[in-house]
Amino acid sequence: MADADVVRWDEADGVATLTLNRPDRMNAWTGSMEERYFDLLQRAADSSTVRAVVVTGAGRGFCPGADMDLLSGGAGEGDLTDVGPGRRPKTFATSIPKIVVAAVNGACAGVGLVQALCCDVRFAAAGARWTTAFSRRGLVAEYGSAWLLPRLVGTSRALDLLASGRVFTSEEALALGLVSRVVPAADVLAEAQGYARDLAASCSPASMAVMKRQVYEAWDSSLAEALVQANELMVHSLRGPDFVEGVQSYLDRSQPAFSPLGEGTTFPQL
Repeated sequence: MADADVVRWDEADGVATLTLNRPDRMNAWTGSMEERYFDLLQRAADSSTVRAVVVTGAGRGFCPGADMDLLSGGAGEGDLTDVGPGRRPKTFATSIPKIVVAAVNGACAGVGLVQALCCDVRFAAAGARWTTAFSRRGLVAEYGSAWLLPRLVGTSRALDLLASGRVFTSEEALALGLVSRVVPAADVLAEAQGYARDLAASCSPASMAVMKRQVYEAWDSSLAEALVQANELMVHSLRGPDFVEGVQSYLDRSQPAFSPLGEGTTFPQL
């Protein structure tokens, strides 16, 4: 399979759907898949027509982690870490100014679970199996998962999932707060795409980009610092064309026509 085929790009209605595409290996993670996936995330970030992103897996799995056949064949440290010139971190999805929605259609483990955690919203197929797996491979909490998991599920629950490496289902993931919705496996992609289409049609791209930045930055800020930032950003939003459009479309009971990111309301450092 050509490197360009290991992750597929489909675009419709303002939504880019990225499909991890190694179904014969349940979409096990490789270096070429990582590079292609991050390239497509950057393409979505730069696109004036894409307003939201959906990530899913081809076939029965989302991503069961790193391809163990490649690892057993002698992958070096550079294949397992983000160390190296020009390498993008495994958390790259958190840095793009578009909302990324995971449609977890099946097995999700290891670095595959990390990629799901790095999405902003997670839909999951009923009965799908999840595991961190790291402790059962003699590894540590990889790629920022020790930072992400506690913020999603709390310290004790994060340590349970990380230290035990036990398997849990989408239903437990929902109860833990790890996913937003659990739907039948046959519907998970359509549900995630429907949610993303609503974002694309109804929400200001600039507002979504700023909110994403606010949320991730607020995790390392005090409430007072977050309030100062919010007040500064609010001034820009009240003066921008997206606010005018949002209010007018509400009064007219019409669909808002927000400008693409960078062409409507502008914010500092966005």
